[in-house]
Amino acid sequence: MTPTAAELAALEAVIEAALERFVPGEGPVFTAAVVKDGKTIALAPNEVSNACDPSRHAEIVAMARAAQAVGGTDLSGATLVASMQPCEMCLAAMRWAGIDRLVFAMTQERAPDFFQFPALGIADFHRASGAAFDWHGGTGADRLAEIYT
Repeated sequence: MTPTAAELAALEAVIEAALERFVPGEGPVFTAAVVKDGKTIALAPNEVSNACDPSRHAEIVAMARAAQAVGGTDLSGATLVASMQPCEMCLAAMRWAGIDRLVFAMTQERAPDFFQFPALGIADFHRASGAAFDWHGGTGADRLAEIYT
């Protein structure tokens, strides 16, 4: 899959937001966005610590804000953009929302410690979904190496 100009612009914004929020020694930060109809309709940070909620990953927060922006939970035709390859929970939520495109910077191969099912990679989820989503990962990963590796 080749990312669109709007997806690449959102990826740049996601990477910049992660870099701006990063404080050495305080752990990693994650950011995500949702792009629909060529526009970023949501950009969000991880809220796990602030909300004391292990499910408030940046991707989940961005999808929730995007759903509010469109007035419903169907995000068909949208793209999820993330600073890190989404985890298993976020991939499932992405599919429940109808999102069929995914663009991310840091990959599981480069930062495996963030994944609870390390034997399952993005290609496994793609295959298991019946190829229901297209994905592109790795662009901008070098810029985030300090945060995630």
